[in-house]
Amino acid sequence: MSQSFRNITGTFDILPQAYTSDGSRVESSAAWHFVEERVRAILERYGFQEIRTPVLEPTELIARGVGSETDIVSKEMFAFERGDTSYVLRPEITAPVIRSYLQHHLSQQGGVQKLYYFGPCFRAERPQKGRYRQFHQFGIEIIGADDARADAETIAVMMAVYAGLGLSDLKLRLNSLGDASSRPLYREALREYLAPFQSDLSDTSRRRLETNPLRILDTKNERERELLRDAPVLLDYVDEESRTHYDTVKMLLSDLGIAYVEDPFLVRGLDYYTRTTFDLESPHLGAQSSIAGGGRYDLLARELGSRDPVPAVGFAAGMERLFLALEGEEIELPEGRAPAVFAVSLGEAAGRWAFLFAERARRVGLLVEYDLQGRSMKAQMREANRCEATRVVIVGDNELSEGKAIVRDMASGDQESVSLDELIPVLKSKSH
Repeated sequence: MSQSFRNITGTFDILPQAYTSDGSRVESSAAWHFVEERVRAILERYGFQEIRTPVLEPTELIARGVGSETDIVSKEMFAFERGDTSYVLRPEITAPVIRSYLQHHLSQQGGVQKLYYFGPCFRAERPQKGRYRQFHQFGIEIIGADDARADAETIAVMMAVYAGLGLSDLKLRLNSLGDASSRPLYREALREYLAPFQSDLSDTSRRRLETNPLRILDTKNERERELLRDAPVLLDYVDEESRTHYDTVKMLLSDLGIAYVEDPFLVRGLDYYTRTTFDLESPHLGAQSSIAGGGRYDLLARELGSRDPVPAVGFAAGMERLFLALEGEEIELPEGRAPAVFAVSLGEAAGRWAFLFAERARRVGLLVEYDLQGRSMKAQMREANRCEATRVVIVGDNELSEGKAIVRDMASGDQESVSLDELIPVLKSKSH
């Protein structure tokens, strides 16, 4: 009995052509390549260098890095054991980057490390539009700088990426979490405020009220959001130095002409996050409108084993959600490069010539295709049309005996006879 295999739910194939899977559009590999290269070029313009970390990491690294009380760790990790070691498919890339920074002593290279990454991540969450069990992240980390300019530059880079792709319908939300001493004071104030309303909270929020009440601020429950309208505001508990840092970040963003909205309930619910936090939203993503987000996490390195805190700030973004925003703003992406030349051959000798011609032409930079199925001239011309070739080179027995080829411009229909010896230089000159 034959078995038909399909990709795992919550994952998708990226094909040479765009297609629809489970009601969502999956862009072509050419579109992915285009977006990745555009993002890469912008990040490198700002002086960032690429870092690549393994997909497989120790479970303890992620538990410490992301937080044992988060949904990611408690519900969504793909974790398994092999011998005495527990592994996880990484659900995010910041903790692995900091692990790599510490492991390879990158601080000893001097100066600030400005790193960027691309790569797949994995979370066992319910698949929905724009959210998958295997998804793709890109992001940056500025490690070793506590200056407010590093925070502002991180946000500026993020905004430059989306502007560079043509997105404009975005909203930047901004807040400050204060330092490590601010968080306990606000946590207790929030707990005291919400305690009388425990019966109105969901089971998840009641549990968070004991373990990490700041995470309740992320709730999507309308009743809970209404309760939070009169809750204490985090900025009222922020230390003076952090407030000055925050004011400087806002001033720098204003200097750059970057618009933002202050959101007193925007938090990162993990203890190692400090000071600046931000989120970028697109109206084209539905209720979960975040397209990118980040902040300062000066205490993460110490959580992962560093003796001293290492100041760091960064952002992360999902490729799939980026494509949704591009689709929502009707920004067209390339579907792939059409060949500059399609070689149409008639006969066995001409077929062998087409094979050699294609290889020689490719070596000098021409994008060339030819028939691999021994089809008729009519079928080969249809194929040249299908792949949108700019020109067709036609060679048969007569052309070979005369040492010439027919070159047809597919747009105008004009054609000319060209010496086989001059064919590649002529085509090369016409490709510019």
